[in-house]
Amino acid sequence: MHDAVPPVRLRLDLAYDGAGFHGWAAQPGLRTVQGDVEAALARILRFAAPPRTTVAGRTDAGVHARAQVLHVDIARPAWHAFAALKAPKASGEAVLRLLRRLNALLSADVRVLSAAIAPRGFDARFSALSRRYCYRIADESCALDPLTRGQVLWHRRPLDLERMALGAEPLVGEHDFAALSRPRVGASTVRRILDATLRRTSTGSIELWIEADAFCHSMVRSIAGALVAVGEARRDPTWMAEVLTKTTRESAATAMPAHGLTLEAVRYPPDTDLAAAAEAHRRLRGPVFRG
Repeated sequence: MHDAVPPVRLRLDLAYDGAGFHGWAAQPGLRTVQGDVEAALARILRFAAPPRTTVAGRTDAGVHARAQVLHVDIARPAWHAFAALKAPKASGEAVLRLLRRLNALLSADVRVLSAAIAPRGFDARFSALSRRYCYRIADESCALDPLTRGQVLWHRRPLDLERMALGAEPLVGEHDFAALSRPRVGASTVRRILDATLRRTSTGSIELWIEADAFCHSMVRSIAGALVAVGEARRDPTWMAEVLTKTTRESAATAMPAHGLTLEAVRYPPDTDLAAAAEAHRRLRGPVFRG
């Protein structure tokens, strides 16, 4: 007996302005990035039902992405029908045609930046080593730019960057972020922060760059809220270390508005290590894993 023919796995890299979406994940009756992308795929490939996509990080409502990654499995006969040729050399042309048709169908607030046949072992969610986000704040110390108001939080009071940077230092490493997230039933809140850096840009705005193996629901926005409390001198920089010892939500760490947050990058290992990374993360996180 012959083994079942494996599907063709495609990797799509995309960017989107989250303002018009209720987050990444498909929800009945609501516009989501996943819903739009899957509907476009179904129309192009002439599927009766949308194919299921798997994403690197499920962004919340209103959050933007400059470098989101997903994969989608297409039955090989369906892919060959779309390509109109069974010869492997036609795959590149078919992928390029798919990318062009997707961008023709999708609204202007979401773009597919690249498309490719995924390397063996690739899983957009579980193969990822880390996700990198940036939260942007324009405080009283800088000129407010109306052209970037959709991606930058306007904050009325001045913030002390040095205090915020000191407050961010204890975040690096593996911690339980139950106090700085909105935990889901049965989901672990332990995450490993690889980097948490604050800086002022040339225009005077503040950027919080944070990279982790994965993030909990509202985790980055809650961290940003806690650091704003430190930057306003409402809390001491040492308070952040105290928050990390708590097992319940910290009320003073208010989740900041979603529009200031952007998913900037997803990091993967070399192609030869994709399958091993995916297997390791499946064992570690399981079905409750959140990008």
